Amino acid sequence: MKRTLLLAALGAASLLGWAQTRPAAAPVKKPKLVVMIVVDQFRYDYLTKFGSQFTGGFRRLLDHGAVFSNAYYDHMPTVTAVGHSIVLTGAMPASSGIVGNEWYDRRTGQQVTSVSDDHVEQLGAPAKRGASPHRLLVSTVGDELKMSGKAPSKVVSLSIKDRSAIMPGGHMADGAYWFDKPSGNFVSSTWYFKELPAWAKTFNDKKVIDQWKGTLGYDKMAESKFGNDVVETFAETAIEGENLGRNEGIDLLSMSFSANDTVGHAKGPDSPEAKEITLHTDKVLDKFFTFLDKRIGMSNVVVVLSADHGVAPLPELMATRKMPGGRIQESAVLDAVTAALNAKYGESKWVLGKSGPSPYLDHKLIADSKLDLEEVQQVAAHAVRNLPHIARVFTREELRRGLSQNDMVGQRAQNGFFYQRASDLVIVPEPYWLFEKSGTSHGTPWNYDAHVPVIFMGPGVKAGKYAGRVCVNDIAPTLTNMLEVETPSGAVGRVLTEMLVK
Repeated sequence: MKRTLLLAALGAASLLGWAQTRPAAAPVKKPKLVVMIVVDQFRYDYLTKFGSQFTGGFRRLLDHGAVFSNAYYDHMPTVTAVGHSIVLTGAMPASSGIVGNEWYDRRTGQQVTSVSDDHVEQLGAPAKRGASPHRLLVSTVGDELKMSGKAPSKVVSLSIKDRSAIMPGGHMADGAYWFDKPSGNFVSSTWYFKELPAWAKTFNDKKVIDQWKGTLGYDKMAESKFGNDVVETFAETAIEGENLGRNEGIDLLSMSFSANDTVGHAKGPDSPEAKEITLHTDKVLDKFFTFLDKRIGMSNVVVVLSADHGVAPLPELMATRKMPGGRIQESAVLDAVTAALNAKYGESKWVLGKSGPSPYLDHKLIADSKLDLEEVQQVAAHAVRNLPHIARVFTREELRRGLSQNDMVGQRAQNGFFYQRASDLVIVPEPYWLFEKSGTSHGTPWNYDAHVPVIFMGPGVKAGKYAGRVCVNDIAPTLTNMLEVETPSGAVGRVLTEMLVK
């Protein structure tokens, strides 16, 4: 018995000694710069359709990044402001308060955008109103970096669109910049500083972007493939101007390419134009990565690429494929609501505002008329459900009580619901049916609008293809885990541990 105990003790001591002398794993290198790239209206299948022709930035990401081929948005509406609010917050609209590109604000009685702000002024060019992140109710990765107490970090965000620049940057960004088409300048607002930084003023004064304008004019240039060249060139200037990647802490840059969305809306995802701008974006990203490599070294940069939403095929093309699809007049929805309410309760102005085809009813009128709000909503919903090619209609009160069907469509409608800002009806057309008169669009919970790329590349990332289902909401908690800072306040995603170097 004594011999057995002695051998056990010697074995334990031997194991302990081995554990103490075993070399510790090398710590994962922290980046000096995180770059979030959002390509507006970029379906995941663009990577597979055009992949053989990529020779630049997309090729680099596909070959050296962690590519998640089954990444989705799990909310509706799948639109620009909402997608851009999710990538670096990880929060659903139900928490962030960003329920669309625009909505009717019941408190002020005005139609507002996701970033409009009457309390700030635009800098760099005149504007009727300023813009800021004040409607965003949660923190971003950049905000958490700023609040972490670690070495000071700089956060800069930019795009052609104001909402695409402002949402990923968060509340504490050192600057968010967007393009003012009338002046051809990159502008910002007094939310961030009293005047534009000197480097941004110099960029505007030198009219750097005129090399792409030609005879197009600034508005047409920004909406063409050259709009992406403009964003990339301004991003290089911002990195130099703010010394990003060379500061004491870990810096963050968010950039969004809006031109892909403009081309896609007009021509559709199957068009030669969509292919052309995708291949052009590949070259633009190659230029940007080459710049980063020379200035900072790509071994010091974590890059994340995603999209804010996908897009539906053109209904006319779908008809030739013998597939479902077509067009619904948006006015038919609002007319049906008004007619039904007039018929039941008497003629009045029942609709105050809208978000797409979804109406905001006059709650004061309903209360003054001593009507039950839920009943009025149900009357309106019934009228819309009877229209051709409407798949679902949820009322505001049903979603408030969590009464949506527990399937993909119902869950995505619930995730997109924020009571104080919600329309009275949330309307889902059948797959491939659009409310637009021409071109194509997005916004639905169907997978062609929700399936987008998610790619990580850089230190701490194991390259490869990952087929497991993930959400775009996973980006933010994964980044904050890599950076060892607090998870953004509203994030519902998970850490993508499968791609992390241990």
